[in-house]
Amino acid sequence: MNDIEKQLYVAPKNYARFLMYVVLITLLLGWTLSTLQFSQMEASNWVIAKNILTGIVTPDLNLLFTFTSKGVPYLLVETIAIAFLGTIIGALLAIPLAFLSASNVVPKPVAFVTRIILICIRTVPALVYGLMLIRVTGPGPFAGVLTIALVSIGMLAKLYVDAIEDLDTSIFESMNSIGCTTFEKIRYGIVPQLFSIFLSIMIYRFDMNLREASILGLVGAGGIGAPLIFAMNAYRWNEVGSILIGLVVLILIVEVFSNKVRNKLIRG
Repeated sequence: MNDIEKQLYVAPKNYARFLMYVVLITLLLGWTLSTLQFSQMEASNWVIAKNILTGIVTPDLNLLFTFTSKGVPYLLVETIAIAFLGTIIGALLAIPLAFLSASNVVPKPVAFVTRIILICIRTVPALVYGLMLIRVTGPGPFAGVLTIALVSIGMLAKLYVDAIEDLDTSIFESMNSIGCTTFEKIRYGIVPQLFSIFLSIMIYRFDMNLREASILGLVGAGGIGAPLIFAMNAYRWNEVGSILIGLVVLILIVEVFSNKVRNKLIRG
């Protein structure tokens, strides 16, 4: 009998705990399934569902390939612009907040207060930010950009902090010994370690913001979401199919591109 088999035999057998977890999960699943009420599904609901699927698989090709301000390509470009600009603004604003949250850079009370602020920022959903900013700036892409920037700050700062706290501080001792200035320490000691990580995080957040920008149009914050909700409310399912196809193609392209760039950055 080898050492692995001996270790398996002496390992504690937590059958009672495992059985408790199984019973708990089963009860939760049963309670969740009990909320489903298929009896309320009428014949007209199934007809509507059929019309939705039919419209999606038979999209309005004129809308899909029209290059005017009403066409899907223009709306997709506007959505990309909102997500891209919002990500850039949010990423820049998150950098100083990230350094203020890093306990190895600032005193712990300052880092604690800054982290509480970032948690509060992350708590509010994007749609709520969008509704509030629309009241301030009016409906349109500008409100969408501000919303994306505000939503991005919380997550980006949190991920930046993890990278900052993993900095190799031994290099600063060598730079002190040769008399480097503070600017030279930042330029040659901090930036090379953080640049590729920060850029990779930004690209990942841009991928998420592209989906957020699509949803923000539902509340009037620009992008392709507004035409989507208008088409759904008017039961124009062919237009809905065109918009969804455009979104799927766009997200697939961005996904492939962002994954390639992030892999190159991570691997150096």
